[in-house]
Amino acid sequence: MGAHTVTVSEVLDGHVALDIQCLDRIYLNAYVPILQTSGQMVAFLSSHLGYPFPSPALFNQIGQRFRRAVNSYAEANGIPWVRFGKDDVGGKLEVMRPYLDRQAATGRSGVAAIGVAQEYQRVWTAYEHHTTSGAVQWRFTKADRRVSVYYFYLWDADFGPAFVKVCTYFPYPAKIWLNGHEWAKRQAAQAGIGFRELSNGFAATDDPRALQDICDRLGPGTINVFVQRWLARLPLPFTSADRDAGYWWETSMRQIEISRTMVFDAPRHARGFFEALVADNLDLGRPHNVEIIFNRLIRRDTRGVFRTAIDRRDNGGVMVNLFYKHSRIKQYLKDGRAMRIETVINAPRDLGCNARLPNLEELQTKARAANHRILDAERVGQGCVLASPAFGRIAHPTVDPDGQRTPALRFGDPRVMALTGALCQTLLAATGFTNKNLRVLIAGLLGSDYRPGQMTYDLRRLRLAGLIRRLPHSNRYTLTGEGIRIAVFYTKVYNRLLVPLTADQPQAPPELRHALRTLDHHVDNYIDHARLAPAA
Repeated sequence: MGAHTVTVSEVLDGHVALDIQCLDRIYLNAYVPILQTSGQMVAFLSSHLGYPFPSPALFNQIGQRFRRAVNSYAEANGIPWVRFGKDDVGGKLEVMRPYLDRQAATGRSGVAAIGVAQEYQRVWTAYEHHTTSGAVQWRFTKADRRVSVYYFYLWDADFGPAFVKVCTYFPYPAKIWLNGHEWAKRQAAQAGIGFRELSNGFAATDDPRALQDICDRLGPGTINVFVQRWLARLPLPFTSADRDAGYWWETSMRQIEISRTMVFDAPRHARGFFEALVADNLDLGRPHNVEIIFNRLIRRDTRGVFRTAIDRRDNGGVMVNLFYKHSRIKQYLKDGRAMRIETVINAPRDLGCNARLPNLEELQTKARAANHRILDAERVGQGCVLASPAFGRIAHPTVDPDGQRTPALRFGDPRVMALTGALCQTLLAATGFTNKNLRVLIAGLLGSDYRPGQMTYDLRRLRLAGLIRRLPHSNRYTLTGEGIRIAVFYTKVYNRLLVPLTADQPQAPPELRHALRTLDHHVDNYIDHARLAPAA
């Protein structure tokens, strides 16, 4: 007997021991808002610093002072230096792991090590220009240049491992990296909540609700306290006088990961479940489904990447990636026992949010909703079994007590199958669909002309059957819960059962093709014995 295929609904309904949503990796840009234009830069050099002639030589003076300050800081505190090589790109954290572990063993917040690398940064450059009188002038513009950067790898009592990266050239852009799960672990330990760790997450806890409350507390205020605390402790190119004059860093969101971790109570089923999930959701990255998951309207002129990518990982696992513009959702097995869904936002405007750190709460709300919608879509995709009365009511004409007749949606009819297939392409669409949208999809599936009058008739019978409803004050429609089940049931049964079982198709398994040929042979014999040969 074949193994039972575990469905999404079966696993999620009663087989999840822990379900936690939490900010995961947090990567921030730090920039000085009033040093972003050439006029602001000249004002800093002349009006603020008091130099009558804004020369690029001043950039070097400030940069050299910064480098000397970092050297003195490292020497005074016994902080080791690490020079990153070209092969360390993407693996800097592993290089720094021994230093971070050593600092963590002290139990005190501190800089574990300082890394040095050469990287391309967006910095101010100057071009010499001679006036008609022969006087020298400088034109300032921003350009990408390969310059030195300092990585201050930290161990923080509240956030654990983190780093602050500062460019050594004007206007000194910085990056800050930290991890929300590490913060939540330390908060839970301080609150006396028992838990077992998952790699970068939680495997179990004594109090799931209290743990979720802790994760919900992590917001822009807590993160900004961390940022400003370390900016005040580290050697930096700007002085306290510069800070008092407004020349200080503010933060924006460069990359934010919002995760949902669902730990299974029976890990032995995890891999089989996830493989079935992958096979059933290869089309989630199509534009109409990305629109559903991310709750964003996608038009024909919408720029960006919309696709699904299935990646085989080094440990034999599988990762599903749904790409939307600059962002994506990752779904994969975590440590072989938990399903991790991560919405990775590389551009907050992809979800209609501004990038500055105070907008983190709005971004997190939208990303958590995306994590929820992907599960809804997967539930519908695998949980579409219909009870016989529901099937009979839809597949046969009915008359209500008022005498109003609802036409049938007969299973197998080409037009009905095209209609339900087109409805699947609008599954859970947040913006709904119009007569015109649906008619184009149906015509494409039928491969023939499909007139507006036919579309109007089909919309009416869908509405009378309770499969769609009209959105208020609009000409758009959306599927009802029963409509979703009917559309998916009709389409999956037809495409995945009837078509392979009633046709000797090349893509069918050899055993099935052999069985079908045997059945055809016996049916032909019965026809011959019954003298029912086909008419000439």
